[in-house]
Amino acid sequence: MDSPPSPRPLVWDQGTVDETQAAALASDLGIDPVIARLLVLRGFAEPEAAERFLHPTIDHLHDPFQLTDLPKAVDRLLHAIECGERIAVHGDYDVDGVTSTVILRRLLELLGAEVIHFIPDRLKDGYGLEPAAIDRLAAQQVSVVVSVDCGIRSVSAARRARELGIDLVVTDHHEPEPALPPALAVVNPKRPDCPYPDKDLAGVGVALKLVQALCQRTGHTRWLPGFIKMAALGTVADVVPLRGENRVIAKLGLEQLSQGPHTTGLRALLDATDLLGQTLTSSHIAFRLAPRINAAGRMSTPDLAARLLLLADDGREAEAKSLADQLEVENQRRQHEEAEILTAARRRVDTDPDVGAHAMLIVWAEGWHRGVIGIVASKLVDAYHRPALVLAVDGDVAYGSGRSISGFDLLGALEHCGDLFTRFGGHRYAAGLTIETGRLKELRSRITAYADDRLGPDQLTPRLRVDCGLDLAAITPAVMDGLRAMEPFGAGNPRPVFHAGPVELANGPRVMKSRHLSMTLRQNKRLFRAVAWRMGDRAEFVARHGSALDVAFNLTENHYRGEHTVELSVADIRQAR
Repeated sequence: MDSPPSPRPLVWDQGTVDETQAAALASDLGIDPVIARLLVLRGFAEPEAAERFLHPTIDHLHDPFQLTDLPKAVDRLLHAIECGERIAVHGDYDVDGVTSTVILRRLLELLGAEVIHFIPDRLKDGYGLEPAAIDRLAAQQVSVVVSVDCGIRSVSAARRARELGIDLVVTDHHEPEPALPPALAVVNPKRPDCPYPDKDLAGVGVALKLVQALCQRTGHTRWLPGFIKMAALGTVADVVPLRGENRVIAKLGLEQLSQGPHTTGLRALLDATDLLGQTLTSSHIAFRLAPRINAAGRMSTPDLAARLLLLADDGREAEAKSLADQLEVENQRRQHEEAEILTAARRRVDTDPDVGAHAMLIVWAEGWHRGVIGIVASKLVDAYHRPALVLAVDGDVAYGSGRSISGFDLLGALEHCGDLFTRFGGHRYAAGLTIETGRLKELRSRITAYADDRLGPDQLTPRLRVDCGLDLAAITPAVMDGLRAMEPFGAGNPRPVFHAGPVELANGPRVMKSRHLSMTLRQNKRLFRAVAWRMGDRAEFVARHGSALDVAFNLTENHYRGEHTVELSVADIRQAR
């Protein structure tokens, strides 16, 4: 498959920092001025706030009982455990939902509960908590159902649970509607009446608060750290802002994922991805662990991943390895399906004016796999810097998944066409829908007109956020230490982008794998290897202007055969001004 087009030129948006604040912070904390500038840019100008950001501890987690309805949920679950009632954990099929299911089920088992779990099948059961699932669990003599990462809009399922005499506890992090489901307890920091100070928890973060509360109530607070590593997987994978409690969970969890020890299932997953014993970062979760866990829900059954992560018995290593191998097979199948659909979608964008001439891209076809259309939509956004909607047609019904760009409210666009859908939902950057196939052309006409009216050249020009300048001579061990302390990077704490220039080409560029450029850059006698990912088509430009280049880059560390080097990962490169 060809590399996605790289629109040029990128607009560099340079951050501005109060140098007085940065200097004071560097002095107060004894950190490198470069790191102080980055912290100020991220809103941590006060020493205490910056110190908590750099060095979070488990004590920084808030009191879980501040969550509305959480005390009621804890009381009901402990009563069910005491009376031997059967509890069901109802999850979701992505990493957030799977890890939520795993940590809550595991804790309830440790507390002696009779507990089962259910995760809906993407293709057979659809999304979220549905009445049919309540019926299914009622047939298994369940008295209490706890939803994790879903349920906040499941009014009909809550009514069905009430009809059947089942107590429903909803834990979720998605936006509620004005009317909450009529459940026994609804635990969601986004409830308008919830005073909880951190509103940005992932679904697994909300589940972890329930785990934390149960540990506190039963005198097992020493168990809590063991659940944080699983919560870190879901938190990073769900792309929530890595600030506040999310940062505590992600940073502490990554440390534990790096150090061990691990349960049998988690150890098998880390081993299968060549991460066992490695120092893990958010990138390892995003690009190696999360895709494999997600592949189960996308391509077959999410229970594959849940069963693997629930395995704790040291005598079941063979079963764990088999499940980890199955996830790898499903991930490879996902990659194949994704590549084929992306190639077809890009061909449609590039050749069909009805598609490519608009500010929003909308493509569909019969037979596209519903499990990967969301990834394809994301890659279309990356390639063309336009919002994209990809639909899989299955007879008379089409299932769509959309992704957006900064400055365009995708959910608002769908609401504008809401009369066309049988179902839709999401938020401003990601959404899903179901529509009758016969109405697809009308959808394209209306939604592209809506986007064309709201998106102009400025919004459709790709932009690169650049934190600050950094001469190559200023790349020191203190800077690298500070960057490691700032990890994990992700939403809300983006990996810092620096710029240096002019620099000169000392060696290369050499094209790697037909897609990337490898080169050596020099500035005032300092030399660094640099890799420009997916810029193979710019080799001639770089060589022609090699005497004076401006480069925007991240700093990466490379460990190979006992050697440790710092390299530049190039985000953009242009002729020096």
